[in-house]
Amino acid sequence: MLLRLTNAPRDYAWGSDTLLAELEGREPTGAPEAEVWFGDHPGDPADVDGDGTLDQVTGGSLPYLLKLLAAARPLSIQVHPTVEQAQDGWAREGSLPLDHPERNYRDANHKPELLVALSDRFESLSGLRPVDRTLDLLTALGGSEHVAALRDRLAGEGDALRETLEWLLDGSAGAAVEGIIAAVVEASATIEGEWQTAVRAVARIAETYPGDPGVVVALLMNHLVLRRGEGVFLRAGLLHAYLSGLGVEIMAASDNVLRGGLTPKRIDVPELLSIVDTTPGEVPVLRPQAAGPVTVYDVPVPDFALHRIVVDDEPVSVAVEGPTMVLATTGSVRVESAETSVDLSVGAVAFVSADEGEVRVSGTGEAFVAMPGR
Repeated sequence: MLLRLTNAPRDYAWGSDTLLAELEGREPTGAPEAEVWFGDHPGDPADVDGDGTLDQVTGGSLPYLLKLLAAARPLSIQVHPTVEQAQDGWAREGSLPLDHPERNYRDANHKPELLVALSDRFESLSGLRPVDRTLDLLTALGGSEHVAALRDRLAGEGDALRETLEWLLDGSAGAAVEGIIAAVVEASATIEGEWQTAVRAVARIAETYPGDPGVVVALLMNHLVLRRGEGVFLRAGLLHAYLSGLGVEIMAASDNVLRGGLTPKRIDVPELLSIVDTTPGEVPVLRPQAAGPVTVYDVPVPDFALHRIVVDDEPVSVAVEGPTMVLATTGSVRVESAETSVDLSVGAVAFVSADEGEVRVSGTGEAFVAMPGR
C-alpha cells in the first residue's frame, strides 16, 4: 500500500509566519504555523489523499510521529519521561479526564526525539552544561550579587544542578531572577569571545519572556546551533527547548511533556524535578554523511529511525521493514513500489505499508525516510 499524506499546520503561538510557507513554495497564511504532524496520533492524524485519515488505515499502531517544525520564538523548557516514569504517572493520574488541567501524562509511553535542521541555522537548548563551564560563563556576566548567588548555588555540594533548578523554578530565587536576567541583557550588548552566542541567545529569550525563571534556567543549558542537515537526539530526562528554525522532527508516539518555563501552559515543578536527569554534559551533534546519497541518524531507541536521502536522477532503493514514511523537503521526489507510485510536492509524505518490502525514491531533491527502529 502506497498513500499520499498531507496535514494542516498547527497554529501554536511560537510558530513561524513564513518558514513552512517558504518550504512549500506558497503564500503565508498570516498566522503562526508551528508544526505539521504526519502520523496516526489521535491528537491530529494525517489526512490521506482522497479520503479519510491515517489512523483509519493503521488502527493507531504507529510507534513514531513524524513532524515538520517551524519555530520563530522559543518553545517551553521541557523534559520527557522514561517508559517506567510514564507508566507510573499514567497510573497515578488514571482517575483524571485526559483534558483535566492538572494532568501531566497523556499516555503511558516515553518520548525520545530527534530533530534535523532544514534551515541554514537552527538554535536549541539541549541538556545541562557541565557546571565548571557554566561558572566560566557567569564570570562574563560580571559580579552582581544576584549572579554571585547563582554561582554559589552551582558550586554547592551534592546535586547542585537539581537544587539550583528547584531554587529557580519554585519561586525561592525571588529578586535574583530579575537581577540575573538584567545582567544577561547588559552583558549581551558588549560581550565578545566564547560566550557571545549563548549569552545573546538567552538575552533574546528574555525579550520574549521577561522575568521568567526559565530564562535563568536557559543559562545552565548547552546552546546548540545546528546547520542544515545536522541533527540532535534528545533522550528521556534531558532538559531541552528549541529556540528558532525549521526542522524535521521524529519522536516516539507520545504526548507526555513536563514543562519548566517559557510557557503559559501548566508547569509542575515537583513532577519535572522527579523525572529530569541532571547529569551534565555536552549533547553531540549528528552530522550528515559527507559522501553518498544516504545519511543515517543513529539513535539508541527502537521506536523510530530516520534517514536522509539526496536523489539526483539515480534512484535509491529503501528496504521497508515496517510502516514507513517518505517526506519530501526539496525538489521533485517520486516514491515507487512494485505496482504504483506517488509524486510528492515539498512538504508532503508518502506512507508505505510494511508489506511492500521495498520502494524506490527517485527524482531530484531531498527526502527523509522514517520507519520503526531496531
